Amino acid sequence: MCIAIAISLLMILICAMATYGAYKQHAAWIIPFFCYQIFDFALNALVAVTVLVYPNSIQEYIRQLPPDFPYKDDIMSVNPTCLVLIILLFISIILTFKGYLISCVWNCYRYINGRNSSDVLVYVTSNDTTV
Repeated sequence: MCIAIAISLLMILICAMATYGAYKQHAAWIIPFFCYQIFDFALNALVAVTVLVYPNSIQEYIRQLPPDFPYKDDIMSVNPTCLVLIILLFISIILTFKGYLISCVWNCYRYINGRNSSDVLVYVTSNDTTV
């Protein structure tokens, strides 16, 4: 219980840092949140790989659920191959959404970094029309 509270407080702190960094335009404050998102994406990708490599583990996991778990019998009656495909589809949708959110945070970081940099692009143009 104590570990769950500590992790929750750490996540609140990381999210607050990202919000503060975006608001005050401090790109370095966004990096911990970005790293968390990458870590979360990697863990979810490992879950997808586990489902692919050990498809029978899903049935075993469902059997270990408490008897009063809603729709447990209905899930157990589904064809195991179909169940694996449904779970992989669900995980791939989640991974796609997480990838999109990672892209949003990275673009925010790049935008803030670009705004705060002193490099200015200068385009030289002339009205000279002679060839």
